[in-house]
Amino acid sequence: MLKEGVRSIVVTAPKKTTYATDFLDHMRKHHTYLIQSKRQNRATFAELIGSADQPHRVAELVKTKEFRKLIAETTSEEADHIVNAFEKCLYSTDSKSVILFSLKEIEDMVYDRERHNDLTAYLMLTDKYLADSEDKNRIHRLLQISKNRKVKTRIVNAETPAGKRISQFGGIFFFTMQTHTTSQL
Repeated sequence: MLKEGVRSIVVTAPKKTTYATDFLDHMRKHHTYLIQSKRQNRATFAELIGSADQPHRVAELVKTKEFRKLIAETTSEEADHIVNAFEKCLYSTDSKSVILFSLKEIEDMVYDRERHNDLTAYLMLTDKYLADSEDKNRIHRLLQISKNRKVKTRIVNAETPAGKRISQFGGIFFFTMQTHTTSQL
């Protein structure tokens, strides 16, 4: 899952247990490559009190205000990491990186993605860009095809630091970067 882009992980444990804390301590001690802030494959962990041992309990947890708040925080942190990776590409002299800001250029690149499969690709846009766009159907189609073509897509709240940075580039951007395969994953 981490190789495919899931970077926000919520760990749950029942009240009066230390399972989640023990697990997170273990991750910090023995799997630091997953939580180091400078790494591209970094994951964001959050802790929630509750039981997730059966599907109906997971469904109950997902509906809680605490869970929604944790997801908002972890995905915001994840978006910050992606924007930081974008900043590195923006100022990099690597000729393999591609950075696009117009919807038409992004569509052309995504729809022709099979030729460029050796690079990790990201499509970032703000919720405000999506809400204000007159081409919502076009954007939704782009998002769906992007996901099908293994482009990591994120719709970011425009009020977050990452959302404000994306807004400085018109509310949408696409970039690719060379990934370094690690034997740790």
